[in-house]
Amino acid sequence: MQKEYFTVAHEAVVEIDERKSKFIGFVKPVETAEEATSYINEIKSNHKDATHNCYAYYVCKDMFAQRFSDDGEPSGTAGIPILEIIKRNNIQNVVVVVTRYFGGILLGAPGLIRAYSKSASEAIVKATKVKRIYCQEIKVVIKYTLLGKMQNAILSKGYIIKDINYGQDVEIIVSIPIDEIDVFRGAAREIASGDVLFEDGSTYYINEI
Repeated sequence: MQKEYFTVAHEAVVEIDERKSKFIGFVKPVETAEEATSYINEIKSNHKDATHNCYAYYVCKDMFAQRFSDDGEPSGTAGIPILEIIKRNNIQNVVVVVTRYFGGILLGAPGLIRAYSKSASEAIVKATKVKRIYCQEIKVVIKYTLLGKMQNAILSKGYIIKDINYGQDVEIIVSIPIDEIDVFRGAAREIASGDVLFEDGSTYYINEI
């Protein structure tokens, strides 16, 4: 399991014109190759009348997978350039589709590579590059008198407090990066002079703030 990686924050769409041809770039974060394929098919279905729907995806979360397609464009002029833009941006778990509506003027291989690369690049910029960090949910149980001090310490480190439950004691639910858990527990014990309990929760990725 990767401790962190870069991807895009959200789906995005851009449109560019290149010598009367219209290129529409779509990008979306995905978790699996199946999700990527589903998105590609959705774009193809929505743009059945397009001349080409070229794509690439790069997924590395649990199992590495990459694929690209020129969808009828000359070999090496669409799918590979899109994939190279993904890798050049150092992002993963992402799918990019570039739809082309032919405008009547041939672009040639250099022109096609430029147009598909530009569409993919602008779509990724619009989708916003973000770091994803692998975290674990930790429940911290302390006395009420320690709430303010513990809360300030957690927030000062940039950790995310998901919830605070008030019962006989206070339960602070916090997301901690996997490789910082031991350090966090040590600091919490020091603040509470040892009077603290921890309960491990689920693991997941969150966007870096």
